[in-house]
Amino acid sequence: MVEFRIDRRSGTAAYVQIVQQVKQALRLGLLAPGDKLPTAKEVVAATAINPNTVLKAYRELDREGLVEARPGLGTFVRRSLARPGAAADSPLRAELVDWMARARAAGLEREDVAALVASVLDETRFDDRDRSDQPGPGKARGAETT
Repeated sequence: MVEFRIDRRSGTAAYVQIVQQVKQALRLGLLAPGDKLPTAKEVVAATAINPNTVLKAYRELDREGLVEARPGLGTFVRRSLARPGAAADSPLRAELVDWMARARAAGLEREDVAALVASVLDETRFDDRDRSDQPGPGKARGAETT
């Protein structure tokens, strides 16, 4: 079961943090279809946030088709976001853990790593449009798009 952590100093609304944490757990394969999310009461006890905040997050996840509320039973995962290379036990994650150790040894802090990763993501245009290494119609390999 996922355990939520709310960072009150982050500037991100608590319900958004819950949504993000569920999506992260879905991407890493820590939550799978059929898994039950903690009840609002359990989340409130663990995080000291308003029950309506939890319900708002769960409604957002439901609207996105990721979970479904079953009256009297709870809220259950409907679909996964996991990809084989992103699993919590994947070789890529192990490489990233090693890289993080080197970054820490080099004196980088969390914000430095976040900035570095963000800049590489921006430079490589790592988004849904770039999933294929094949050029699209009328586009030469390596050509920039605007």
